[in-house]
Amino acid sequence: MNKTLAAWLSLLLALAPAAAPAAAAVKNPDILVYATIGDPESFDPAWAYDTASQNVIANVYEYLLAFKGGGTRVKDLMPMLATKVPTRANGLISPDGLVYRFPIRRGVKFQDGAALTPEDVRYSLLRFMLMDRAGGPSSLLLQPILGRATTRRDGKPDPAAYAEAAKAVTVRGDEVVIRLKRPFAPFLTILPAWGAVMERAWCAANGQWDGKAGDWAKYNDPTLEQTLPKTLMNGTGPFALERFEPNTKQVILKRWDGYWRKPARLKNVVIKVVNEFATRKLMLQAGDADVIYVPQMYHPQVVGLPGVQVIDGLQDLDRSMLLMFTFKINPVANPNIGSGKLDGNGIPPDFFSDRDVRLAFAEAIDYQAVVRDLENGAGAQSTGLIPPGLLGYWKRRPPYHFDLKEAAAHLKKAWGGKVWANGFKVTLVYNAGSAPAQALCQMIKKNVESLNPKFSIDVRMLEWSTYLAQSRERQIPLQLGAWQADYPDPHNFVFPLLDSQGYFPTQQGYKNPELDRLIEEAASTMSEPRRAALYRRIQTIADRDVPCVPVVDGPRFRVQRSWVKGFVFNPTFPDMPYGSYYYDLYKAD
Repeated sequence: MNKTLAAWLSLLLALAPAAAPAAAAVKNPDILVYATIGDPESFDPAWAYDTASQNVIANVYEYLLAFKGGGTRVKDLMPMLATKVPTRANGLISPDGLVYRFPIRRGVKFQDGAALTPEDVRYSLLRFMLMDRAGGPSSLLLQPILGRATTRRDGKPDPAAYAEAAKAVTVRGDEVVIRLKRPFAPFLTILPAWGAVMERAWCAANGQWDGKAGDWAKYNDPTLEQTLPKTLMNGTGPFALERFEPNTKQVILKRWDGYWRKPARLKNVVIKVVNEFATRKLMLQAGDADVIYVPQMYHPQVVGLPGVQVIDGLQDLDRSMLLMFTFKINPVANPNIGSGKLDGNGIPPDFFSDRDVRLAFAEAIDYQAVVRDLENGAGAQSTGLIPPGLLGYWKRRPPYHFDLKEAAAHLKKAWGGKVWANGFKVTLVYNAGSAPAQALCQMIKKNVESLNPKFSIDVRMLEWSTYLAQSRERQIPLQLGAWQADYPDPHNFVFPLLDSQGYFPTQQGYKNPELDRLIEEAASTMSEPRRAALYRRIQTIADRDVPCVPVVDGPRFRVQRSWVKGFVFNPTFPDMPYGSYYYDLYKAD
């Protein structure tokens, strides 16, 4: 075991308090409290692209379709705001697989009392695509519907984008009709989580695009401040936003009794940001929290607690630990790069564009220690960017290995020998409350600094919303990130992690035209064997380029009070398995 990692873990475990007696009866039976570590960044469905935000959105807004239970395939879909799941058999998918018709449910109201119309659905899909903030979620629908990953050309809104979108998404009577640019195998599986339905008139009244052709470009690629604030939500879902408390980052949802289905059993859901595991554990034991986020490293501390249920063996579709490099760092007023030069007191903005630097960091991770100590032996080193359970997963020898001699050799070559001769100082960032990320950062710091006394890594913690904002601005040189599936298909990993228009590469400044071409080809190929072969090639190129380093695969688990009932695990629902679809939940002895 790496001694620094072991000592760090021992200290964290020693600080955790002993168990207290469980509450005898259900506490606050109509209120569910979820204690977690990530504060939401936005409640605007067309802008938000983080799990903390999307978990709230998915309980207030609704989508055309939903997955039944823990399903992840087309056969597992069920209607939501559409009344039928389109198939070729029911005539709602055209023989060529390009046209999808969605009959829209009648009698549904938004939380302000307005009736849902097919025009609202069309507007919501158009707004989702045309807002298109850089690195945001719009490409999830832009690619299958318009055959393009962005609405911009040469950095400016493409005038043709609106015309293409307006022609592709239309209303015919009570139906919304979507015409794809080309067949896209996972299209229907995207709709249970993206394209949340909003009220057109309400959005316009609150300063957003009114749905007209003339001024859509004004709302393209907005800043966070130009979107709907976290005080405003108006969906058709089972819960409404009661309030967001910015100082405590606490979200309070209230049951909406005008919901088109039977009202939820819970009256309120309270989502609290509590970064310290010891505090979350005490809240759970006292019954002050019903569900808490627990990293795998603390699994032994919650097993067997009186009144607590641990649901094990949940295989999430994610990459929970990714070491990310920024190729083009923003140097403006950026303390994370020190002097901004390769002089021993900082790094230049393009420091990580040197492949030898990236390989050195990849080889400074003790992967077996991570599996053993942070995953309690329940996981394995990642073999690629596509997780187990998806087409394209490659069960092979991991592409990187722990070897400090090799790491030193790469750093001696980096930047023509200047890195080794001059040294460097850089900041490594993780999000607040993630004890595994904190421990891994300390491991990387210790191992890299041991190679040369001129190397210095400053490990820094940021609150989740700040972490996201600084990532977008390319202010973070080196960070630990994660990715949870937006929908159950390998494209949703290779595109956001590797494509130049994807979520991470737009923040990193990473671009490989060969990867872009192969990723597009794989998404449009209907043959599974051909797609699998393309994904192997894509991962081989990624191994060589090292834009990011996947660290570990591991099972997930959920920790809740035994009185919480109704939990259904769905690996694509945002913030699973900790956050959930609260409509399913209730509390009982």
